[in-house]
Amino acid sequence: MIAKLKGVIDSVDTDSAIVDVGGVGYLVAASARTLRDLVVGEPVSVLVETIVREDAIALYGFLEAAERDWFRILTTVQGVGARVALSILSTLSPDEIARAIAAQDRATLSRPAGVGPKLAARLATELKDKAAAFGIAATASNTAQVATAAPTGSLNEDAVSALVNLGYRRVEAFGAVARASQRLGAEARLDAVIRAGLQELAR
Repeated sequence: MIAKLKGVIDSVDTDSAIVDVGGVGYLVAASARTLRDLVVGEPVSVLVETIVREDAIALYGFLEAAERDWFRILTTVQGVGARVALSILSTLSPDEIARAIAAQDRATLSRPAGVGPKLAARLATELKDKAAAFGIAATASNTAQVATAAPTGSLNEDAVSALVNLGYRRVEAFGAVARASQRLGAEARLDAVIRAGLQELAR
C-alpha cells in the first residue's frame, strides 16, 4: 500500500501527474486544485490514497492532509467514486465542503461536474455530522472553526433566512450568522444578529 511519494514532478496533465521517485515514474491522479500547485522539475511530497481494483491499482495524490481526508469521506457516500470525489475537490476547498454540508447548501454541493441534485442531497444528509466534526478538528483558524460550527436555535435559523432573502448565498449567510452569534452571545436578539451578520458579510 503506497501512502506517500517523495520525488520530483516529471509531468503534469489535465487530471494527473507523474512523480519521479528514484527513476521510477508513478502516475498519480489528483484534483485540479492540487495539479495547479505542481511544477515540472520541482521536488514534491505527495500524500497518496491507493485504491486496488480487479483490473488496476490507482494512486490518488494530495498535497494537503485535509484534502486527502475529504477524499476518503466523500467516497463513503453511495454514488461518489474516486472520479466524482476529485471533481468535488477540484471545485470546492475542504473548508467550503464542510461549510456547505453543515449549512445544507445543496446548490453549492451541486456545482462540481458529476454531482446532480439527488447526489448533492445525499452528501448533505449523510455527511452532516462528519462535516461539523471534521471541519472544526481540521481547521486551524478561529474563523474557519466558527464557520463550520452549525448555528443552533430558531433565532439563528431565522437570521440565516433573512440574509438569504436579502440575496446572499446560504453558505455565506450561514458562516456570517455563526460568527456573529459567537461574538454577540446566546442572549442576542434577532435584529442584532442580522445586523452583525451583515457586518460580517461586508468585511
